[in-house]
Amino acid sequence: MSGEVLMNAGEGGVVHVTLRHTGRLNAMSRPMWRQLRAVFEDVQRRSDARCVLIAGEGGAFCAGGDISEYPGFRFDAAALRDFHENDVWGGLNAMLQCDVPIVAQINGACMGAGVEIASCCDIRVAGSGARFGAPIAKLGFPMAPREAQLVAGAVGDVTARQMLLEAATFSAPDMLARGFLSRVVADDMVATEALGSAQRIAALAPQAARMNKQTFRALKAPVVLQNHAQSAIEKIVNGPADPYAYAASAEHREGIAAFLDKRAPVF
Repeated sequence: MSGEVLMNAGEGGVVHVTLRHTGRLNAMSRPMWRQLRAVFEDVQRRSDARCVLIAGEGGAFCAGGDISEYPGFRFDAAALRDFHENDVWGGLNAMLQCDVPIVAQINGACMGAGVEIASCCDIRVAGSGARFGAPIAKLGFPMAPREAQLVAGAVGDVTARQMLLEAATFSAPDMLARGFLSRVVADDMVATEALGSAQRIAALAPQAARMNKQTFRALKAPVVLQNHAQSAIEKIVNGPADPYAYAASAEHREGIAAFLDKRAPVF
């Protein structure tokens, strides 16, 4: 079982998307990233979709990536690039390009991939017990460039640096104060509050909502130089210094091996 991303059309134009990876706190596997892309490309095509409500199954939103599958591809630079540029970014970009408003229902762990997915949402409702972070420094690797740009833009530069450099984690009240969350409610009220938000959006003018999202997306687009040079992030991803060249490094192998062995890494 490698997990799955489920889509169900609810009432009033609310589409329910569920991250499900039983026993792994809904950690994202490669198949799940591909399914996430397919789901949101489908939502974009649906004329009856007025709002998406995305949640994790059980007591967590998403605890990050499925580290158990990492040894199969992460130590080869080309395979690592393919994973981040196609699987992960394919799913995230499908969310970012979706004109239908997205509400995140966040319970429990929202780490790494969970923060990235939540960063693609328009409204974020969290339970008071939710936890946020991207402690991948403990695993010996950085956040991929496009993903880092996405997260920094959503959580703020200071918070992103703490998450990635200190492996800091934050409470829901912390993230509300830092501007990442829309609302924080009691854990047992998150589903009700998030659904209420989605229903309020769905009851309003759908074309106006889609046009607003298109405007927001255009306002966030990187500034392109007059000579049509690549944006800064493209230069990082496709420049002469390959950001995935660390694939076979000792610290990358040690970080993942230590996690799988349930021991502290030695860097």
